[in-house]
Amino acid sequence: MAYNSGRARWYLAEIVTETRMTGEHENIVHNNLILIRASSAEESYEKTMARGHEMEDTYQSPEGETVTVLFRGISDINLIQDELEDGAEIAYEEIPDMSEEEIQEMLQPKEDLGVFQPDEPDTHETEYTSKDIVDEALRIINHKPDEK
Repeated sequence: MAYNSGRARWYLAEIVTETRMTGEHENIVHNNLILIRASSAEESYEKTMARGHEMEDTYQSPEGETVTVLFRGISDINLIQDELEDGAEIAYEEIPDMSEEEIQEMLQPKEDLGVFQPDEPDTHETEYTSKDIVDEALRIINHKPDEK
C-alpha cells in the first residue's frame, strides 16, 4: 500500500519487540501495530524507528528476574488511505486464487472472534510483568501510604 494521494497522513506501522528474562530459555516476540502520523513515508519510518527504541526497557519481574525488552526492527509500514473514522479501512491483504474451502476457513463465527473472547492471562509460562507496577498496584489496592 505505497500509493499516496497527497492527503493521507496516517500510517500503520508494525514494530517487532523481543522480551527476554534472565534464567529463561524462551523469548516472547510481539508484533505491535501502531498508528503513526507523518507527512511522508520517510518521516513515518523515522517516527516508527524512534517509537521502537522508546519501547526498549529493562526492569525486574515480581520474582526478581531481570526482564529486557529489545526493539528488533520494523516488519512493515503502510499508508492508511482512508480518513480515520468509523468504518475506515486501515489495511487489507490481497490473496489471489483462493478456493471456496480456503475462504470458508478464514471466516469465524461471532463467538470465536477475538473481541468476544474472555480476557484471560497469556498462555506462556514466563511472567514478565514489572515488579514495580505489581507492587504499586498492590499498594493502591491495600490502601497503604507511599513507601518509597
